[in-house]
Amino acid sequence: MGRSVSCVSTNSMKGRKNYALFFCLALTLHNVEEALWLPQWSQNGSSFQKPVTSSEFHFALFIITALAYLLSFLYVRFPKSKIVKRAFIGFLGSMIFNAFFPHLLAAVSMKTYAPGLGTAFFLNIPINIVILYRLYKGKWITLKEILLATLVVGILLLTLIPFLFMLGGALPHVVQAGSFTLSK
Repeated sequence: MGRSVSCVSTNSMKGRKNYALFFCLALTLHNVEEALWLPQWSQNGSSFQKPVTSSEFHFALFIITALAYLLSFLYVRFPKSKIVKRAFIGFLGSMIFNAFFPHLLAAVSMKTYAPGLGTAFFLNIPINIVILYRLYKGKWITLKEILLATLVVGILLLTLIPFLFMLGGALPHVVQAGSFTLSK
């Protein structure tokens, strides 16, 4: 009578699907909030975010979101792959870290709301912590794996983002130059 029963095994197919689904949902809502307001907000001169155009930011956001969805799918499909599992948990940890830097730090130092702060704190942090906690308690990951994966994925994302901004900024020029015209 007094025992606790988990509805979903930590690493069952259903559990992995739920983790991937909730991660993707939180990430998508966070990225939509950023997509709507961050390009304009970045024009205010912040040391946390160089000014970006909508095309630069939306392109980078699309690619990062697509990578997160791909990793989530691969985690569900190939749960025994250590590299996929570590990439997935690294993305979870990176999104937790992202809530503090740059979102919270920018909001506090600029004394204004930083786009993405609300969804980072009310969706990304709680959802990602629950997922990581359940995987840890189920002995599917270690604390060392969480920290190392977060560090590696975080560095990769921080390296990738400026490159994606550059590509996103170049795309309108390529299209305008006629390299990608559609014939009638």
